[in-house]
Amino acid sequence: MIRNNKLLIGYVNSAALPSVTAEDAAKMTHINVAFGYVRDSRVTVAATRNLDTLEKLRGYNPNLGILLSLGGWGAGGFSEAASTQEGRETFATTAVNILNEFKLDGIDVDWEYPCYDIANISAHPHDKQNFTLLLKELRQTLDKQGEKDGRHYLLTIATGADQYYIDGTEMAEVQKYLDWVQIMTYDLRGGFQILTGHHTNLYTSTGDLFRISIDTSVERFINAGVPKEKIVIGGAFYSRMWKNVANSNNGLHRVSTGIGGDGPKYTELVEEYIDKNGFVRYWDDEAKAPYLFNGSTFITYDDPESLRAKCAYLIEKELAGIMFWEYSCDQTGELLQTLYDELF
Repeated sequence: MIRNNKLLIGYVNSAALPSVTAEDAAKMTHINVAFGYVRDSRVTVAATRNLDTLEKLRGYNPNLGILLSLGGWGAGGFSEAASTQEGRETFATTAVNILNEFKLDGIDVDWEYPCYDIANISAHPHDKQNFTLLLKELRQTLDKQGEKDGRHYLLTIATGADQYYIDGTEMAEVQKYLDWVQIMTYDLRGGFQILTGHHTNLYTSTGDLFRISIDTSVERFINAGVPKEKIVIGGAFYSRMWKNVANSNNGLHRVSTGIGGDGPKYTELVEEYIDKNGFVRYWDDEAKAPYLFNGSTFITYDDPESLRAKCAYLIEKELAGIMFWEYSCDQTGELLQTLYDELF
């Protein structure tokens, strides 16, 4: 198989690991298994399922990199582990023990978010410096293991997409220990606003009060000291949805009676929503993003057209690649196929 040097990374919920097909495993460069957790400074996979399927995935694609992703929304333990040298050493040692046990290719740290307790986890202003120290310790421990094994183990992170994440971290220093930085350029709109809009838009369109986009996020991380060749942008295999939206401008940039919430996965969008059951698909050419509206319910999502635009963008900007959340949300295979076709 001939590939270019771009990354195509899929987050796969551990419950969905058995559903990864041989064909799909061959399309991805890496899989991030979601999730392992941090308990009392120790990394644990006690709640992570189906790790016995990893060998099968490697059989499908011997070049597939498999990382264990730690954390996710609402998963704590990071601030406490990072706060002391002993905690950081325990975190790193137990992470590498699990890497060895399951023959992983690396560790992905998804702490949401240093310095912020919005997900009801512990946070402290010292997280900013301690996050750097935690990753430095993990990098050193991975490198020691790599010296023994004669190979390089990957260390990556998933980051928030807006300025708050940069303010809560030392990205210019952090990036030194990382192979790449995955910016979660989705959920840019949804769970906290009553104003509808795109949740994974490439650019900001006229009339959008929230001036966040993938392009804006990428520029902020570059300005914060992250080399462009280490930046991975994100695509969404799921949607965000608002109900009771004002029936004007096809529902875009309109106020609803409540904040946005979880929308249908892409599988359901194809089956029941896209130009079906009263929903009409619209395309915002400024944002390079699709959306659906039926007169009262607004849905924002990624589709092949928007993913093609993202791939063209990352190639033009010379970024590292793209990742997506989450594999099982698209059982049509259409979105992964689009990314594969555009990149490889």
